[in-house]
Amino acid sequence: MTKLIILLCFLLNFNAYASSTMISFSKGKKLLANEVYPKKGKTFYCDCDYNGSSIRPKNCGLQLNKYKKRKYKLEWEHIVPAHAFGQSFEEWRNAKSICPKKKKNSSPRKCARKKNKLFREMEGNIHNLVPSVGSVNALRSNYSFTALKDSEIPVCRAGFKIRNKKVSPPDERRGDIARIYMYMNDKYPGRGIISNKNKKLFMAWDKLDPVTQEECHISQLKGKLQKDENKYTINQCRKKGYLK
Repeated sequence: MTKLIILLCFLLNFNAYASSTMISFSKGKKLLANEVYPKKGKTFYCDCDYNGSSIRPKNCGLQLNKYKKRKYKLEWEHIVPAHAFGQSFEEWRNAKSICPKKKKNSSPRKCARKKNKLFREMEGNIHNLVPSVGSVNALRSNYSFTALKDSEIPVCRAGFKIRNKKVSPPDERRGDIARIYMYMNDKYPGRGIISNKNKKLFMAWDKLDPVTQEECHISQLKGKLQKDENKYTINQCRKKGYLK
């Protein structure tokens, strides 16, 4: 009986996401730029002003000497890094043998993208993509999230911090991040998205930083385009009366 209940729960969860539309990473970035986020807005981590694909780093106190060329460029960053779930794919782990160099797809990411449909879906999932300063995207890399001490010097005025290959986001973005991680973990089970160690952290962030109207609006737009909802965000939005 217990096994049957677990199986039914899995099938219900699978069906909830099964009808979603697969969007490639390249198409996803265009959709986000043209149909989800405003032409003039603020980046996710540092609240830097952007206009189209251009960044104004001075207004947000961005302090970065690395990746200077990307400092003025808007990029689309994966909250759950592609590297984090990519390693669960054979095409990523064995790219050299599956995708020889002569085919121009020898890098783990390019090989997984070319050879595995599920990886392409995960890489292009627009719920997992946010606008970021290019240099901040590069600096974050594939590092996991944590809560660093207040004594750590932030990269920008909003409070984005990084140390020892760990990233600490601003307080007002922690709930957003947690809800995206929980959504991705549910939709793609067995891909190592949330570890047991991080589960409590994300649950705490979800409670400490509840949804805002802006987050609800963005999540709703993404859901309509991809034909699936991030229930961790949308359910809260409905309870608060932010969405009809």
